[in-house]
Amino acid sequence: MTRWAMGVEYDGTHFCGWQHQPQLRTVQGDLERALSLVADATITAVCGGRTDAGVHAQGQVAHFDTDVRRSMRAWVLGTNAHLPRQASVSWVRPVPEFFHARYSALRRHYRYSILNRAARSALHEGRTTWIHASLDTERMQAGAMHLLGEHDFSAFRAAECQSNSPIRRVDRLHIERLGELVHIDIAANAFLHHMVRNIAGLLIEVGRGERSPEAVKTLLEGRDRRANAPTAPAEGLALRRIEYPAAFRLPDPVYS
Repeated sequence: MTRWAMGVEYDGTHFCGWQHQPQLRTVQGDLERALSLVADATITAVCGGRTDAGVHAQGQVAHFDTDVRRSMRAWVLGTNAHLPRQASVSWVRPVPEFFHARYSALRRHYRYSILNRAARSALHEGRTTWIHASLDTERMQAGAMHLLGEHDFSAFRAAECQSNSPIRRVDRLHIERLGELVHIDIAANAFLHHMVRNIAGLLIEVGRGERSPEAVKTLLEGRDRRANAPTAPAEGLALRRIEYPAAFRLPDPVYS
């Protein structure tokens, strides 16, 4: 039996999230179907970071086990031949049997992208969240600084979050404007359900001047989700990278 790791990209607009759901189209469902056709045997895939409906991925990582012998090239080309155009496998590598796409991860990197201009865009539709009111990125960055480090993120978790602990460690939270685009880049050891989108929703309110940067600290310490801003839309969120120990020698995703 060989364990394989793979890099997966997908446009989340076309999927009801990563995880299997009865009667719904999911990334896991399409990927396992494609892998099973290549192997001519049933394949089960485990991902490094579950994504919700509408959330995209440039650097998703998954692993699967099989005793079927195929080359790395055959796994990539064969799987992509059976996947829809909205999903693709970028690489496949054999890994030690103790590698686990979820539990071996050191941290996950997400980007939340905002189109900040008066008029909506046809070309950015489905890949960014449109905010027509001007955003002050300096205020957003000042508020974001309160979230760095290890904290109880209860105020940023969804009501249906199943994690046993609300404690997470945010290693990076950077706000950058590139013309009409505002990017919120965040890296953490792990995330609670809707945590990134709830952070984005709050920072958008800070950027619009509806809350002060210091209000982020107050909200974090209050641990009350009801006091937070509305959850930002899924379409602006993308899983950019999952970081693993260098010993596994996994490729980094190529960002677009």
